[in-house]
Amino acid sequence: MMLHVAGDYAQSNEALEQAEEIVEQLYTRTVRSETLAFLTNDNALPYEGDPYEHVMINIVKALNYAAQNDVAGALVEARRIDHRLNVLSDRLEGKGKGKSGYGDDGFARYLSGMLYEAAGDLNNAFIAYRNACEAYEAMRGWSQVACPPSLRADLLSSAEALGLADEVDRYRSKYPDVEWLSASARQQLAQVVMISYNGRAPRKEDLYLDLPVGLDALQLVLLNRGFSPSFGSRNRVMDGVLYGLSGRVVRVALPRMVRQKTRIPFETVTLTDEQGVSYAIRSERVHDLTALAEKTLAERLPVMTVKAVARAAAKFSMAEGAVIGSQQAVGRDAAPWVGLLVSLLAKGLAVASEEADKRSWRTLPDEIHVARVWVPAGRYRATVHPSSGVVAVGVKESSFHLSQGQTMFLIRRVVQ
Repeated sequence: MMLHVAGDYAQSNEALEQAEEIVEQLYTRTVRSETLAFLTNDNALPYEGDPYEHVMINIVKALNYAAQNDVAGALVEARRIDHRLNVLSDRLEGKGKGKSGYGDDGFARYLSGMLYEAAGDLNNAFIAYRNACEAYEAMRGWSQVACPPSLRADLLSSAEALGLADEVDRYRSKYPDVEWLSASARQQLAQVVMISYNGRAPRKEDLYLDLPVGLDALQLVLLNRGFSPSFGSRNRVMDGVLYGLSGRVVRVALPRMVRQKTRIPFETVTLTDEQGVSYAIRSERVHDLTALAEKTLAERLPVMTVKAVARAAAKFSMAEGAVIGSQQAVGRDAAPWVGLLVSLLAKGLAVASEEADKRSWRTLPDEIHVARVWVPAGRYRATVHPSSGVVAVGVKESSFHLSQGQTMFLIRRVVQ
């Protein structure tokens, strides 16, 4: 992702190809790694990534190709996106979840439509645009991202170009305020598509639940933690020593999402030609990765909780067995001291080793914004102005020549 933002698109795709291969390999886990994770924590497992992160691999690869004007390579990734989303959708239907889980992606479909249109394949572009609108509507309840006006215009334009009169009438009725260029008019122009990555992806922190076994342990937990669960990084070694001496506290660790929202609601992209004529347009929010990450974690949390509780109970039982076994192995006089020492080591280690899996694709943004400008062919200077004064990396001002029918992709990164 860093190479992608820096404009080293070919090398970025080499790294992403390796990531995609690892994702496929990690679908099969070894018994050894699963056992180690159950006895310690899920960080012992290789990180597979969440389904939306798998789709983002193909999205970034497609944009790498598009930024190099390799539309054919970008379309390969568009087809992979379609396949991956279809597999996810089938899995959800198999589990009886319907459309409640992540089985589609409005932005991924929207990008595919733009790529198909850039290649002159209006039939597949229309299908992708239609699927994108449906995905946005299905996701809106939790993503809070509506179908972008530019996407609605694309849907009407492609439907009209294909002679789908009924579809045009239906979408005109559904989106009465949308204005659009006809496909024939678009073919006489050039297009600039700005992709802006704004803000930072959410991070995860530990949520510790310390469960006492007995009244004395309850008093200890209340003195150490109070009545609320603890968040963030704690001194797990000190807690391990404290609870190990007590021997009657079971710790469960779960991940908790921490937002890092962008401060940029939109950007303004201005293209100025050699005669001084300017074309300006505001960007639109097309993807909220924070909402997607929160939705994914919420869906996985029940299973994660059951697994974490079972793991904590198993570690406590094994530690209790080690204490009893060590006391029986020594004389009666030494049993209390040996039991205390083994409890400190075994139960303290059980508490100290409990940690949530906080891994995620941290270089992703909080939101993705898109701005699309249709202009006559010619030489232009592009400038991008954020809605508030923050630092941006990528395209802020650049000059380039646009040919008739060309689609140019510009990538930028807003760090706040």
